[in-house]
Amino acid sequence: MNAQASERDAPVGVFVGLATLDVIHRVSAAPSPNQKITSSAQFVAAGGPAANAAVTFAALGGTAVLVTALGDDPVAELVKADLAAFGVRVLDASLGTSRSVPVSAVTVIESTGDRSVVSADAVDSEVSPPEDLETVVAGADVVLVDGHHPLIACAAAEHAAARVTTLVVDAGRWKPVMSELIPHVTDMVCSADFRTPGTSDTATTAAALVGAGVHTVVTTHGSEPVEWWTEGSSGSVEVEPVTAVDTVGAGDAFHGAYAYYSTQSGSLAERIDRSAHVAALRCSVIGPRAWLHELSADTLHYRRTESGNGEH
Repeated sequence: MNAQASERDAPVGVFVGLATLDVIHRVSAAPSPNQKITSSAQFVAAGGPAANAAVTFAALGGTAVLVTALGDDPVAELVKADLAAFGVRVLDASLGTSRSVPVSAVTVIESTGDRSVVSADAVDSEVSPPEDLETVVAGADVVLVDGHHPLIACAAAEHAAARVTTLVVDAGRWKPVMSELIPHVTDMVCSADFRTPGTSDTATTAAALVGAGVHTVVTTHGSEPVEWWTEGSSGSVEVEPVTAVDTVGAGDAFHGAYAYYSTQSGSLAERIDRSAHVAALRCSVIGPRAWLHELSADTLHYRRTESGNGEH
């Protein structure tokens, strides 16, 4: 793999996949059919698995590039402006087109932080890779794909494999493109619900992925321990308890942190532990962006506590 970025250098992460505009409402309870309710707070921000992971990577101190498909409509400009404000450079494969950006309607229940999402996702699945994708991937320490925009995802995976660059797949749910990505994957970070065809649980899914050549499989379970598998070994990492007030993008935060910490020194268990710490922070703060203002100082405190000498 590429030489790991040192703690003094900003690692470069390339994130390939979905970007949306999220309209988020906090409510005391989900509305019933034909009912109108008033939210206690609302937020508008860029969303999507790859986009949120890129924002987290940048907030941790990395250089983040998001490869996605937005186009030139007014909604796309809102998404690009928000991502730029949080340090993410966008490489838009649909630049110069009038494609519609997916808009996600997100509801967060105040008492639990649980969220519900309605979104169009990447409805235009035939977007071609941008011409300079290979050059962008060549400069990366880590590449993450979420499986949206399949043609771009496959091209990025092939470029990463050719350079023996760490390739992380955000595996929230099975998508047909996964079968094309798996031969190139180094790290598969899965939700507890993710299943490969023909498997019945997380363990058999992990075994199938490791058997197919994936070096590391990580499965998150919300507040339960994170499981991991490599060839010949497996284990789990406890997740710190937290009072969840907003879980929007928590998994994406884990993925962005995992990508960042894959460029740093430390064991797999330490990488998972640090990533879970970032996701826990995300869940403890209301709103899609406010938690980022606490992330840098919080992460430094975490490193100091871990090292015991105040240095990192």
